[in-house]
Amino acid sequence: MRITIMDTTLRDGEQTSGVSFTASEKLNIARLLLDDLNVDRIEVASARVSEGEFRGAKLIFDWAREHGHLDRVEVLGFVDGDVSLKWIANAGGRVINLLMKGSLKHCRNQLRKTPEEHISDARDVIRHAEEMGIRVNVYFEDWSNGMRNSPDYVYQVLDALKDEKVDHFMLPDTLGILNHRETFDFCTDMRTRYPQLNFDFHAHNDYDLATANVFAAIQAGISCIHTTVNGLGERAGNVPVSSVIGLVRDHFRYEMSVREDRLYKVSKLIESFSGVRIPHNKPLIGENVFTQTSGIHADGDHKDDLYFNDLLPERFGRKRTYALGKMSGRASIMKNLEELGIKLEPDEMKQVTERVIELGDRKEIITKEDLPYIISDVLRSKRAEEKIRIRNFSLSVANGLRSVATVAIEIDSQVHEETSSGDGQYDAFMKALWKIYDRLNKSHPVLTDYVVTIPPGGKTDALVECMITWNHEGHVFKTRGLDPDQTVAAIKCTTRMLNIIETFGQ
Repeated sequence: MRITIMDTTLRDGEQTSGVSFTASEKLNIARLLLDDLNVDRIEVASARVSEGEFRGAKLIFDWAREHGHLDRVEVLGFVDGDVSLKWIANAGGRVINLLMKGSLKHCRNQLRKTPEEHISDARDVIRHAEEMGIRVNVYFEDWSNGMRNSPDYVYQVLDALKDEKVDHFMLPDTLGILNHRETFDFCTDMRTRYPQLNFDFHAHNDYDLATANVFAAIQAGISCIHTTVNGLGERAGNVPVSSVIGLVRDHFRYEMSVREDRLYKVSKLIESFSGVRIPHNKPLIGENVFTQTSGIHADGDHKDDLYFNDLLPERFGRKRTYALGKMSGRASIMKNLEELGIKLEPDEMKQVTERVIELGDRKEIITKEDLPYIISDVLRSKRAEEKIRIRNFSLSVANGLRSVATVAIEIDSQVHEETSSGDGQYDAFMKALWKIYDRLNKSHPVLTDYVVTIPPGGKTDALVECMITWNHEGHVFKTRGLDPDQTVAAIKCTTRMLNIIETFGQ
């Protein structure tokens, strides 16, 4: 069996509170979804919403036409005669996802119409669509409540439309109310009564059951699932495409077109565009989901991959790591030291392990890149001797003017100084620093992520923790700085990064 994906990140996902994609971002997301991730269909807009929505949809349709994807791009439209259809046609689209009412309560109380009137109006839209050369799918909004409280209404609508030119009948759990048993029963009922129709399932996550409900829908024979990237969506969001990939491929062993090795790249880019952070424990795409923390687990992996499952990180463009902290054992530290190219004698390893555990007990955040400093501190070695020091810096900020930084840095006992302006104090500092590095023909990394944290309830004098992720010649690593001043904390991160590269060539 083959499962298809209709991704609605650009329509339903944009209903996430605070998320609004620009027209350019929408186009880039559409490219990522269709070309990189290779989902089967995408829903990109709601008709009639705004001029910006129209511009974004038109950009996507123009691109899709040039690349042969036009039939894979869909727009939500309404039972409004030919108004939504004209909006879609003017934008360049040729598929409408027609929003009908899937429960008697919605039909009567929101539309103030009888079922017969609503069906008649929908048939008019379907007739207009056929005349305009636009294909039709039908959404049954609030279908889950319809099946719970007014199933005869659902059957009445489907009986009336089953012979119309409708490609897909979409079954949304609009309010995320279903559990897996109901989902299985309701989807089975649909497929048994109307075996000739194509059904999609659209899950929301209000009870944290969206993935379980998708499992039940597929078990009932539904072959198309609606998703969003990172689970974006109204309230608790929609089922994430990442969760559906693992479910379909590893539990059902069904085929799907999605390229799982592109998943992490797409998820991170949409995290950036949306401004909604991916939780660190989000399955497949979270920062920590391929990180083993327990020393026992690291030991088992070292001996025979004893704590691996089918979700191998390499499938998803990720890499397995071993956390350092109070749960660390010798095996965890060995795994990290191997990546750094450092070897220790048994007694040295014991001392370093004890220090890592001690720091973990104090709730210190320990990264792989901290190990050389811990080794240096414990063993009094010169393994991580600071070859680069920031001797002095001066930072200025003024309203309406660019920030300016002057930096004096000592490299191999020689002091170098530069001044630069930038968009903010840290940006000015980095530009002055890279001037020095460029003059010395020294390579420097790319900053890929910048996170600042203060304690809950922190005041103006609270310590600021800065964590920066760097990419140096394909090697990704993190450094940490702590200071009451945010910029100084970032400078401490940067100094540590410079010394790691200088000492270990990371």
